[in-house]
Amino acid sequence: MTISFHDLSRMTREERDALLKRTEADLSQYEEKVKPIIAAVREEGDEALARFARQFDKAPVERNTIAATEADFARAEKTLDPKVKEALSFMAGSIRRFHEDQKPEEMWFHEIRPGVFAGDRTTPIPSVACYVPRGKGAFPSSVMMASIPAAVAGVKEIAIITPPGPDGQVDDATLVAARMAGVGKVFKAGGAQGIAAVAYGTQTVPKCAKVVGPGSPWVGAAKRLLSHVIDTGTPAGPSELIVLADDTADGRLAGLDLIIESEHGPDSSAFLVTWSRKVAEDAVAAIPEFWAQMGEQRVSYSSAVLGGPMGGIVLARDEEEAIAFCNDYAPEHLGVHSEEPFQYLGRLQHAGEILLGRHTPPTLGNFVIGVNHVLPTSGWARTGSPLTVYDFMKRTSVAYVTGKGYPELARHAEVIARYEGFDGHANAVSETRARLLRKNA
Repeated sequence: MTISFHDLSRMTREERDALLKRTEADLSQYEEKVKPIIAAVREEGDEALARFARQFDKAPVERNTIAATEADFARAEKTLDPKVKEALSFMAGSIRRFHEDQKPEEMWFHEIRPGVFAGDRTTPIPSVACYVPRGKGAFPSSVMMASIPAAVAGVKEIAIITPPGPDGQVDDATLVAARMAGVGKVFKAGGAQGIAAVAYGTQTVPKCAKVVGPGSPWVGAAKRLLSHVIDTGTPAGPSELIVLADDTADGRLAGLDLIIESEHGPDSSAFLVTWSRKVAEDAVAAIPEFWAQMGEQRVSYSSAVLGGPMGGIVLARDEEEAIAFCNDYAPEHLGVHSEEPFQYLGRLQHAGEILLGRHTPPTLGNFVIGVNHVLPTSGWARTGSPLTVYDFMKRTSVAYVTGKGYPELARHAEVIARYEGFDGHANAVSETRARLLRKNA
């Protein structure tokens, strides 16, 4: 299995730009297939959800078994490996602590000018659905990354929707993670039908104000078609990673980390960016050794990425060219391998997360540090942010003007209102109001 090697000094501008491209799913072909699914869920509710679970997930689900029961939660608690439960509890604690520290104050209110007060009040959104995929495995970490920030934000109604397994049940770790996050509503509703269920509500699944979490192109197409009905949040594409390594880095460690996001699927992207040929060569030599310790499917994914046009080694002329490439790429995950990683932090402008040093592999960020692993992809890190408590909260502007502060504001506001042609605006702050205020004094 060959690892791609991209030498920036020998590449044209067009060839360099081609490295910045990601897998772009054409959702139009899915949208036409998704439309009847959405319509069926809207019209039939639970009956459609059960039918689609049997059809698409090959799971024995009936309309009266869509919701996970207390017995399901109890079974999961009893059967899940204690070591897994311990790790999930550790993860939950880190995620909760990080997002509690992130939570903004409930309200700020400042005197902007004499007698003029303004501020923001921050309150939770009323409800949210957290989509947890299951196609390539079970992902209890996604349960916690989506639902714990929502709980910290104060969202009262939190639901989890996830595809059922072949046995018609929700994965045990998913149920345990949900309970640890404080969520008791888990529904067997995956794919486009799950998104439709929380957009419109069914007899069992509650209608929600927002849905978060990554999913298949079917999920993406449903979100796009239902974005006028439910807040679908920031779109999430395939996984991305850049490992930036200077000449003090260990190429073997850089290669070890490069595999992390490349094993998600053949549509992922993963580059080692360095200006040290030795680091690059050491990584290339070590990666096959690491593949030998992995399962066949994950190796097939990783080798497809690292041997293709969206992965491998990027050799830069110098650190300026390497950092410029990282910023142009704006990756989801950016790891920095150096004995002094903080020296680069100020120049790294665009990334969903920046993981500094050889002891901070993406695995830790994905699971146990506490930072959120739901991150902007496809270059959206230029303007987007990780999932945070802010995604589950809304700000309301609050203002109060005293009698002392009113006259100066009114004078300037009337001028602007008349210039823009808004007579009603202008009259409301004109002498007409002043006369009425004097009468009420």
